[in-house]
Amino acid sequence: VQLQACGGGLVQAGGSLRLSCAASGRSWSRYYMGWFRQAPGKEREFVTTVMWTGGTTYYADSVKGRFTVARDSAKNMVYLQMNSLKPEDTSVYFCAAGPVFRGRYMYTDTYIYWGQGTQVTVSS
Repeated sequence: VQLQACGGGLVQAGGSLRLSCAASGRSWSRYYMGWFRQAPGKEREFVTTVMWTGGTTYYADSVKGRFTVARDSAKNMVYLQMNSLKPEDTSVYFCAAGPVFRGRYMYTDTYIYWGQGTQVTVSS
């Protein structure tokens, strides 16, 4: 099983980036496919997730209306479109996968597979 994230980079405030996560090695039926981020000295925090089956999405309040998550079942890909980026969005972004369980989509311990992380830096 492998999750491989890419697409990070340096962007000015107000700009956009799209992260991609290639998910391979198993069926993702009834899994959350999530994005988390971690800034230096801070805990890893939930950004968004999409349910592989059905496509229901959830977002952290801090990114709602600016970020959009989507999955492409045919390509086994998960995407994070980030618009109107702010300096406080600067973090390492991780894609992750975990079984759907009782609405616990925002907790890191729900996710059992993690990608390697990709750096997003937003300059002011």
